[in-house]
Amino acid sequence: MTPLRVLIADDHPLVRSGLRSLLQGMADVSLVGEARDGHEAVRLAAELAPDVVVMDINMPGVNGIEATGRIVSDVDRVAVLILTMYEDDDLVFSAMRAGARGYILKGSSPEDVGRAIRSVAAGEVLLGAAVARRVVGYFSGELSNVAPFPELSDREQQTLDLLAQGLSNREIASKLYLGEKTIRNYVSDIYSKLQVASRAEAVVKAREAGLGRSSS
Repeated sequence: MTPLRVLIADDHPLVRSGLRSLLQGMADVSLVGEARDGHEAVRLAAELAPDVVVMDINMPGVNGIEATGRIVSDVDRVAVLILTMYEDDDLVFSAMRAGARGYILKGSSPEDVGRAIRSVAAGEVLLGAAVARRVVGYFSGELSNVAPFPELSDREQQTLDLLAQGLSNREIASKLYLGEKTIRNYVSDIYSKLQVASRAEAVVKAREAGLGRSSS
């Protein structure tokens, strides 16, 4: 039986190391590559044509959801399994819309990760238990108010909302009890993830999505 060819994509070396050890212990799996960000994941997927890509979401440059969409569009017969710490319902739906076949949380047991890899490779759609509960809750009406821009972290969402209210970096830092340098980093990441070139463009996008309406 030919081993499943797996590419892992995560910007944290310790996570990649843990996944590498896990996959090397699976007789029916072959690790064919490791990507440190979304750009590299897209490139390596095209070059290596893996059966499965194990993908993180929050990575520099191209995030995991955008990378998933590009890979599914460009590479035949590839399955993307999202492995992340985020269980937000909006991220789950964004990932699945992008073409991911599975979504499980970091902290899942090695057995669950191995089972998920084999399942998505076989064409199944798989959600981890915690994620599945959120999806059921969403369709049961228990969850609402899906946040715009799911590629942004919670702090980046808060920063963007305050940007859209017209606050300066210093004012945002004060409101969020963070350093001004940290806010500058958040703003830079927001520009990258939203693919905008200026504060004004970010504010326009945010306001079109309904952000920035609360009083300052």
